[in-house]
Amino acid sequence: MAPLEALELDYPLIDSIFRLFCASRGIFTVEDFLVHDLHALEAFAERGNAPDKLIQGIKQVLSILEYQSRPWLNGLELLEDARLNKHALSTGYESIDSLLQGGFREGHVTELVGPSSSGKTQVCLKAASHVARKYSGAVMYFDTGNSFSPKRIAQFVCQSSDPTNTEGNKIVQRVMRSIVCHPVFDMFALLDMLHQLMSDLKSQIGYQVRMLIVDSLSSLIAPVLGGSGAHGHALMVTAGFLLKELTHEHNISVVVTNHMVGGEAGVSKPALGESWKSIPHVRLLISRYSATKDSTISILKHPYMATGKTANFTVT
Repeated sequence: MAPLEALELDYPLIDSIFRLFCASRGIFTVEDFLVHDLHALEAFAERGNAPDKLIQGIKQVLSILEYQSRPWLNGLELLEDARLNKHALSTGYESIDSLLQGGFREGHVTELVGPSSSGKTQVCLKAASHVARKYSGAVMYFDTGNSFSPKRIAQFVCQSSDPTNTEGNKIVQRVMRSIVCHPVFDMFALLDMLHQLMSDLKSQIGYQVRMLIVDSLSSLIAPVLGGSGAHGHALMVTAGFLLKELTHEHNISVVVTNHMVGGEAGVSKPALGESWKSIPHVRLLISRYSATKDSTISILKHPYMATGKTANFTVT
């Protein structure tokens, strides 16, 4: 049985404070959790000095247990899973779909990076409206900065539907009902929402989510990364692993946005550092030509496409 101490390197949430809390309840290994009342354990954690962190640590250990119980898959099985379950969802922009061979893919965490006002949120809103209209299932939109605009969603839908007739109005209503927006303003709230979504998808038969958008992820993570402690880094990595688990296990297309920061020699680079860089499967850079609605999207990272390829699109 793996001792909890052996997990700290890969899972920073399982630090000495969390292990001391576990030891006070007679828990020294991952498997020890199996014989404990988890509701009682969480209730005990809520009375501790750092209840949010302790509860996230409990959820982290439960995720490890679940991961250890999964069957191994060979290459052929993974290829078949990708063919049958990991589809490309159209973004609503023909040029972006062409660049990405269909759009934002299920099974991938796609990161949109770019400076302020480059069009990241507009791409998210357009994709949300298009996916909600074209495919069955819900679009979850985690809004961290009050940037979600139902009016903008309706505008995108009305560009291809006439809202003045009965059929067009029905389409607008159906799309708006299919997009579920949640305001999220701190990292612990985000982690709770991700765990809740994971639980809902496992327990509710017939409940399907096609796309999850977090706009912006960096605005939640950046404030907790300051200082020399590893706590902020642990929260970031935990959120990243949860997003990757959601997209793989439940065939969801996950889209997150990230801002730019100053790098060496004044050259801008994506925020959140090298540790985050390995989390998204796809990283796309969005740039806007000054004083116009024309933008460029470039592939910075992709599991099977060449980097450096670009496409132009117009936000209307």
